[in-house]
Amino acid sequence: MTSAAPIGMFDSGFGGLTVAAQLRHDMPHEEVLFFGDSAHAPYGLKTPDEIRERCFSIADDFMAKGVKALVVACNTATSACVEDMRQRYDVPVIGMEPALKVACDRGQGVRQHVIVAATPLTLHEHKFAALMDRFTLDHDITPLPCPDLVTTVESGRILDETQARKAVRSYFGGFDWHAVDAVVLGCTHFVFFRKYFTEMCPESVAIIDGNQGTIRHLHVILEALGDLAPSDATGGITIANSDTSPAVAKRSEDLFHLL
Repeated sequence: MTSAAPIGMFDSGFGGLTVAAQLRHDMPHEEVLFFGDSAHAPYGLKTPDEIRERCFSIADDFMAKGVKALVVACNTATSACVEDMRQRYDVPVIGMEPALKVACDRGQGVRQHVIVAATPLTLHEHKFAALMDRFTLDHDITPLPCPDLVTTVESGRILDETQARKAVRSYFGGFDWHAVDAVVLGCTHFVFFRKYFTEMCPESVAIIDGNQGTIRHLHVILEALGDLAPSDATGGITIANSDTSPAVAKRSEDLFHLL
């Protein structure tokens, strides 16, 4: 394997495209192989064992393609099996977690009210419970499962602004935003809704996702290993999906170009 080898990245569907776009922006010399598992989406309503089976199948295929790192661009899959994947594969495996620390640290010691929007499985897994336990003493954390936001992206309704706005307001329309300090987008799909959150919330409410931090972590690890792509490499992205229909291929391209 060389530093010019690709980075494998996958998600339960289209949400991970938001992470892929961040990677292409921050690490433009890297070659990215992105795989969306839309034929088996959403992961947030599956059992952990079902998710592990899908993740291992996808990652095994990436390893056969000679990737130098794996990015699990899905908070739900990270919660279900990232530690198992790190034991199984001999390349760096980078996962996602809701950026709750970033949201709480914004207060610089002042108590924060943070809403964490995520899938039901992410919010019920031990990994999130352990994360939340670190902050609940000093901050007010409101976990909010939002499974329909995932299906809004997967179905393509996100491309219709009226439908996208309606989906966000169905979960968030009842909050007193002057009592909220931040919303953490704890699912990569939810990053597609950023502008609708920005419309709905006062400027005092921060909308935070973990994509930039995840790619920064990937960069640090590859740099330490001497595995960053050469600075003269062109880089690029190849997008594939378990749903091989032309409609899904077009939706992937349309969504990627939204970012």
